[in-house]
Amino acid sequence: MTLMASPAYAATEISSIIVFGDSLVDAGNIFASTGGTVPSPSLGYFEGRFTNGYNYPDLLSLDLFGRPTVASLDGGTNFAFGGARATTTSGVPDLAEQFGLFSRSGQPIDSTGLYILNFGGNDIFATLGAGAPTGYASDEAFLREAAALYAGGVQFLADRGANNIFITGFPVAGPGLTSSLQAEGFLTTELDRINLSPDVNLLRFDYLDFFQRVNTDPTVFGLPVDLNFTTACQAASALPDCTGYFYFDNTHPTAAIQQAAYSDMNRQFQFAAIAAVPEPGTWAMMLLGFGFIGSAMRSAKRRQKVTVFYA
Repeated sequence: MTLMASPAYAATEISSIIVFGDSLVDAGNIFASTGGTVPSPSLGYFEGRFTNGYNYPDLLSLDLFGRPTVASLDGGTNFAFGGARATTTSGVPDLAEQFGLFSRSGQPIDSTGLYILNFGGNDIFATLGAGAPTGYASDEAFLREAAALYAGGVQFLADRGANNIFITGFPVAGPGLTSSLQAEGFLTTELDRINLSPDVNLLRFDYLDFFQRVNTDPTVFGLPVDLNFTTACQAASALPDCTGYFYFDNTHPTAAIQQAAYSDMNRQFQFAAIAAVPEPGTWAMMLLGFGFIGSAMRSAKRRQKVTVFYA
């Protein structure tokens, strides 16, 4: 695997944004599936997001297309669900099930679309309780499976024609830092094994590195020097703007941190320089076999090394 300090992202246009992930990128699927009760607007959650504003895929979509992403249950291409995992263990649509929802939506792969994969946090949380997650011999075995499935999702999308794939790392710091670092190592190993064509741009963003840099000097990201990392905005009754707070609730970052993350991604991958193109009216059908994502992700052939553009 080649690590590039200054990634030369080759895409010159993005025609659509398709999102798979968890609460960090959910645009309202949990909100829609609970009849508009979770996450509760009365607690300051914004338009079905798990924070007080737009998340980073929304911000990218606003920059490119002038509108935020739309939850798949509302007819959009954001298939993320709060609580989702890379492993199929959460009870909400996880990675494999989200691919299945995408398949059943009738939307074929857009070769010039950007496919965002944002999983891992809830897999880390699953290892923080007493004993190993149900069905696994150890936390390590669980995290190895999570990393393998996560990387397998990249392979699966690429095999079906996706040329621009953005994947984030395991984001949990604090008590979950040891597990996150271990899982990051497993993910690096798994990504090094997958087999992608030269046409595929695989972009990887490191949440842990980003969080560390915010902690070291928040002013670099336009955040206040005295950014509060310990008290959540909700607990401090600082709604709705949450100025000066890292956490919105006890788990999710504020919209300001989402904006900072997007700015960091944009700086490193130059998304703002990429042209948006009209979403095509017709597509080449490339989704045959999407219903078999679970087994396909495990059995994908992995033969040659892959160049990954790292943030």
